[in-house]
Amino acid sequence: MARGFFLFWLIVKYAAMSPFTVTILGSNSAMPTLERNMTAQVINIHDNHLLFDCADGTQLQMRKLKVKMQRINHIFISHMHGDHYFGLIGLIFTYHLLGRQNELHVYGPPILKKIIDIQLEASETKLLYPLSFHPIDSGKSELLLDHRSYTVRSFPVTHSIPTVGFTVTEKQADRKLRKEVLEKENIPVEVRQMIKQGADYTTPEGKFLENESMTEDPPKPRSYAYSSDTRYDESIIDYIKDSNLLYHEATFTEDMKDKALDRFHSTARQAALIAGKAGAGKLVLGHFSARYDELEGLQQEAREVFPNTYLAEDGSVFEVA
Repeated sequence: MARGFFLFWLIVKYAAMSPFTVTILGSNSAMPTLERNMTAQVINIHDNHLLFDCADGTQLQMRKLKVKMQRINHIFISHMHGDHYFGLIGLIFTYHLLGRQNELHVYGPPILKKIIDIQLEASETKLLYPLSFHPIDSGKSELLLDHRSYTVRSFPVTHSIPTVGFTVTEKQADRKLRKEVLEKENIPVEVRQMIKQGADYTTPEGKFLENESMTEDPPKPRSYAYSSDTRYDESIIDYIKDSNLLYHEATFTEDMKDKALDRFHSTARQAALIAGKAGAGKLVLGHFSARYDELEGLQQEAREVFPNTYLAEDGSVFEVA
């Protein structure tokens, strides 16, 4: 029993220290440049790897950045513009060539399944691994993935075609046991898990111990919000509120806000306004127009409104904290 509790404690302790990071594989919009590929990023939460969008060239970026491709079991596609999914079928086929066995889950607009199926049919490919497709309803927020330690939800954004953003949120951990109280009161191993989940305890001698005297508050769950291609739209604030890290597209600078509006995109300043109103901890700008050789102007524009702003340059890794 004691050994079992020790192993459980190690698992919980390791989970609490596990990474929650975002690796930028591509930061440009419709076209790549020599320095910037198109949209894709890998989220590592508690050593579970998620891929958000998969532009053409994503595989190459993963190899360059030494991302463990086979660790990715869930891929989320925000919408059907090519700079967000043209790399998907190639990645699916590469997994096949590598002899993948683990099931791959793909989440995206319903029509994406037809596209995947016809490409596999046309190439007469029978995958060596199970591929499960999960359609996303772009008109509402949905719980897409309910993992034991985190969740992934979608939320609608305003773009020229049906599009969603995503949030990744840790689940609330159990309360932390106070070691000194456990030893002093000689609390049995078999009741400790119940105490971590909020139970009080009465000792064999009849001493009543309130839960708060035996435990400490667990760390506050962290969250990441990925706001894909969208006009300035304050309706997303309820979905991304208080995110530790917010990625928001910033295709243009403010002097091109009319073009941004016309093309259903945002400016860097507008992204900063959303971050501020949502109470985000940190803002990461991405989806840059290829017209910009230098990106400092977008960052400066956003920092005038929201100082804690950074650029989603290819290869950047951001900690969600």
